[in-house]
Amino acid sequence: MADHLPYVASPGTLRTMLERMRDSILPEKFTGEFVETKLKMKGGSARSTIPFIRKMNLVQSDGTPTELYKEFRNKSKSGYAIAKATKIVYKDLFEQNEYAYELSDEELLGLIIQITGSEEQASATKLTVQTFKVLKEFADFEEVPEEESKVAPETSSYSRLAQYQYPQSLGGSTEESINLSYTINLNLPATTNIEVFNAIFKSLKENLLKI
Repeated sequence: MADHLPYVASPGTLRTMLERMRDSILPEKFTGEFVETKLKMKGGSARSTIPFIRKMNLVQSDGTPTELYKEFRNKSKSGYAIAKATKIVYKDLFEQNEYAYELSDEELLGLIIQITGSEEQASATKLTVQTFKVLKEFADFEEVPEEESKVAPETSSYSRLAQYQYPQSLGGSTEESINLSYTINLNLPATTNIEVFNAIFKSLKENLLKI
């Protein structure tokens, strides 16, 4: 159970920063100077938002943009990237309710109070609600990028049942033999690692198909 949840002191500044990060160039280092010169955001509220960007795993501790940052700038992946970032920074919320993004304001407030033990009227509680809602504006929790949809359990060809039928003869001559067939239903894991499938089919070939 968390004693507190991350939040920013100025949710409006976070909103503006995310908008400009998405539309601006990819920096070598995400620093206060970059925020001021490229994102055109000056003042203490902008600088104080930078640590939260790190908590979202958009930027590493040394200021280097992560792959998630790059995905966020890709319009086809932007919503999903922020959804992933939201689940990272609010891990405790999603552990309590995996559909936290669907909660009403009242339900979200109640869950935050449950997790943190804070008071409803506390500024930290209110800012946590507001910060989470800002992230929801950018996030698409239902979106699945094309390369990931290929391995999604319900849509992936890898996760479908792989059926094999092999004839097996019993008896002597062709006329007297009994031809049998059997079916192997194989549930394959949803993964992008092709080596996993190579190992599975190699084992299938060596141990089952020679029967």
